[in-house]
Amino acid sequence: MKLEVKTLDAKDAGSVELADHIFGLEPRADILHRMVVWQLAKRRAGTHKAKDRGEVSYSTMKLYKQKGTGRARHGSRKVGVFRGGGKAFGPVSRDHAIDLPKKVRALALKHALSAKAKAEELIVLDQAVASEAKTKALKDAFGKLGLENALIIGGTEIDPNFGLAARNLPGIDVLPVQGINVYDVLRCKQLVLTKAAIEALEERFK
Repeated sequence: MKLEVKTLDAKDAGSVELADHIFGLEPRADILHRMVVWQLAKRRAGTHKAKDRGEVSYSTMKLYKQKGTGRARHGSRKVGVFRGGGKAFGPVSRDHAIDLPKKVRALALKHALSAKAKAEELIVLDQAVASEAKTKALKDAFGKLGLENALIIGGTEIDPNFGLAARNLPGIDVLPVQGINVYDVLRCKQLVLTKAAIEALEERFK
């Protein structure tokens, strides 16, 4: 698969040949779904916690005598029917992460990249470098490229000026190639890869 390479000024900068085993697959929704579920589950904090009747601090004395009061029988002030009592079957701190084989995770990323290429939502930039950290200048450049909601993947390191200029633009995310992931690729309307990012991805999936 061959795509045109653009500069930040929306000018032509040649073309690049994309590897079919990364960008030319037929996207499978089931694999992408498994990967997104894995990512979202893994990032959950799992720190929710409610005290049960064994953890709340109250006296263990019987509230009142068993018979003769006309009231219901109660033996503990800690039960959930009373205000301040313990929560029955409340949430507990736990890890929400699930297992997913590394090979499936790698395959999911390939399918996500292929999905963007097939939908013609993939743009290749010569390089993501800005001469100065000016958000307005970068916004004008993105306007020429037609980028409104995009994920931009740079090389192993993001140009400092480019990163500073882009971070205040709504709908624009910038990541180094090590941070590329299926959820962010699918979440954004357009995927922008630099030539350095493509080289790194092809080396990674060699």
